[in-house]
Amino acid sequence: MNAYAAVDLGASSGRVVVGRLGGGRLDLTTAHRFANEPVRAGGTLHWDVLALYAGVLEGLRVAGPVDSIGIDAWAVDYGLIDARGALLGNPVHYRDGRTDGIWRATAQRLGERRLYATTGLQQLPFNTLYQLAAAAGSPQLAAAQHLLLIPDLIAYWLTGAVGAEATNASTTQLYDVRARDWAASLIADVGLPGSLFPPLRRPGDRIGAVRADLPFTTEVVAVGSHDTASAVVGVPADGADFAYISCGTWSLVGVELDAPVLSEESRLANFTNEGGVDGTIRYLRNVMGLWLLQECLRSWGEDDLPGLLRAAAAAPGFLAVVDADDPEFLPPGDMPARLAAACARTGQPAPSSRPTLVRSIMDSLALAHRRAVRAAASLSGRDVRVVHLVGGGARNELLCQLTADACGLPVLAGPVEATAVGNVLVQARAGGAVRGDLAALRKLVRDSHELRRYEPRESAAAWDEAEGRLG
Repeated sequence: MNAYAAVDLGASSGRVVVGRLGGGRLDLTTAHRFANEPVRAGGTLHWDVLALYAGVLEGLRVAGPVDSIGIDAWAVDYGLIDARGALLGNPVHYRDGRTDGIWRATAQRLGERRLYATTGLQQLPFNTLYQLAAAAGSPQLAAAQHLLLIPDLIAYWLTGAVGAEATNASTTQLYDVRARDWAASLIADVGLPGSLFPPLRRPGDRIGAVRADLPFTTEVVAVGSHDTASAVVGVPADGADFAYISCGTWSLVGVELDAPVLSEESRLANFTNEGGVDGTIRYLRNVMGLWLLQECLRSWGEDDLPGLLRAAAAAPGFLAVVDADDPEFLPPGDMPARLAAACARTGQPAPSSRPTLVRSIMDSLALAHRRAVRAAASLSGRDVRVVHLVGGGARNELLCQLTADACGLPVLAGPVEATAVGNVLVQARAGGAVRGDLAALRKLVRDSHELRRYEPRESAAAWDEAEGRLG
């Protein structure tokens, strides 16, 4: 039986998962789970990347001998290393406000149409491009030899090898989505040296052997290092007529394509074209996701999420809905108060209890999923007959059912650990333990996991009326 360690770093926690292949099945075991808690220092919100690395090392120790290690994490954030390989400060969190007032001016200076035609990326205020614009003139940027996205930084500490994995590089807004390389002219126009951006790797490439001073011996293999790229590999689709929702802190909602969609309609709809495994394109929209619920739970000090969801399922639907993608919801803070204010702005009464507020969040997220699925299908020309919902949100029965109702399509939920599944499968294929294209890998996922199917129960009229409240 072959064993592989998937290092999966999410926005709220990290884990090391061991995947074992044998008998035509993939089995996963979580070796170690650890918190990912940002730290505000000097007015800036940082990732505690050293604590994350310590968690990774402990997880790999607990995992025991494995054939290889693959690393995935969230996108856009980065660490800077100097000529001696030292980290120049803790990476800044994408929810920090340093790009406020900068990103729009930068986009206008470079040309929004040009940016989209080159990178295919949606406009998000925290894209790496805008973070670098905010860091212009800083001592750290001046001293930097290389920019390493978070999974590349962890891989560097494990192996000493400098590089940039392509699926995550494609989220920076400094990557040419058609040439599948760094966008040299755009980087120059931003005023950055091309040498800051390391050579690209592709999923399946060998990164290097683990450093001799670490207490385990194996090699690190490049996977879809953007966690959504790995999650999409783990979507148990049978055929091409599917949409996916990788649902966690964010909901990444889209379709898988062979080529980017760079039309003006796509740009205005703020859809993104990100690199996937095997040269695919993840054509998707970022939806705010379960962040809305997570921040409410944190504000309340509430730890009985199952009880709240049961009460929310019994509450009447459509008491109030909000635009889940409102930028007001992006920063940390008092989410219940912001949701109440959003209801007031649209002339709706604010939910009066925790269960009704949770129901409002679930209805609003289902509406956001509906809009994104329909837009992805329309803009890409892809026929969508089923929605695969993977990630932590696959445990949320209420959200899965509401998404089926809103989209008017069956929803297949699972696997929960789709990101780790995709991470392990790319490693296993690189090592020769499995063969074939994405369809072959996804068959293995279907053979290894039980999925739950949710059929639409409601007509579209109620959802049309609810969406009409948002204007």
